[in-house]
Order: sequence, then C-alpha cells, then structure tokens
Amino acid sequence: MESIQKVITRMNEIQNRFQPQLQTNVSTEKFANTLAKVQNQTQSVQETSHGDIADIVRKTAAKYNVDPKLALGVAATESNFNPNAVSSAGATGVMQLMPETAAGLGVKNIADPQENIDGGVRYLKELLTTFNGDTQKAVAAYNAGPEAVKRYGGVPPYAETQNYVRKVLDTSC
Repeated sequence: MESIQKVITRMNEIQNRFQPQLQTNVSTEKFANTLAKVQNQTQSVQETSHGDIADIVRKTAAKYNVDPKLALGVAATESNFNPNAVSSAGATGVMQLMPETAAGLGVKNIADPQENIDGGVRYLKELLTTFNGDTQKAVAAYNAGPEAVKRYGGVPPYAETQNYVRKVLDTSC
C-alpha cells in the first residue's frame, strides 16, 4: 500500500507543479481516485496469510463446483495469492478483478479477499459455462476477455494470453 500512496503523492506533486499550464486530466483524476478508493478498502482488510488465501480459494471453488486446482492456478498466476496486489491496469486483489468486472459480479469491496475470490471464482465458473467446460478457453477468457476468445475461436494469438494459459494450466495440474 505504500507504493500506491507514493504514486498518488507523486501524481499530486506533478499535477500541482504544472497546474497553471495543464487543464485537468480526467483520466489521471479517475486513476488517482480509484487508487485512493482501493487503498482505503485495503486498509480495512485484515492481513491474511498465503495459506488462508489458498483455503478461501479451495472453499469458494467447491461452492461454485470449480476444480480447486484450476482456481488455485488462476490465483497463483494472477497475484501469487496477494490480496493487496494492484496491476498497472487497475486489476485488484487475489483474483485481479477489474473494477468494472467486480461491479458486474456484485463485489462491493474489491480489496476484501473473500469478496474478491468469490467474484473471481464465480467469474471463472461463468467462463467455464460459456465455453462448455473448455478449461483452456475459459482461462484465456479470464485473461483476454471472452470476446477475444470467441473472435479467435480459441486462445487469442497474444503472447501474454498464451503464456498466461500455459502458466495457469501448468500450475493447476
């Protein structure tokens, strides 16, 4: 969380220095507001150990009838079970949910490990259903989005997604 605060502080410093010369940048403000919101939510979440996170993933996978090894593979690949992970794109938590995806899944506190994992595993289940149980396509869709998988009829030809699918499937075996 210190790194997020440093980013916000630095953004404010830069903005203040050039404020007379620059008009307000809405995307920068939106990013800063999102980071601040995640920071506030994360501060309210208790420290959770790697083992606790893995247990939550297993229990949630059972709840949604998802192979626990697959769910653990996604969590390991996405965040290495770090509930405080935030990507440069804004994906947050253990399952690295994007704020829009989390909202669509009804996740109220994206930084809460239980809610984040519940939303992520539920989303994985939806993707497995969408792709008729095809694990490779579902995992690719988790990374690149379901429309990209549909457009290409399988794993999209993006190196990041191909590596992601390989890593998740290797981890979940």
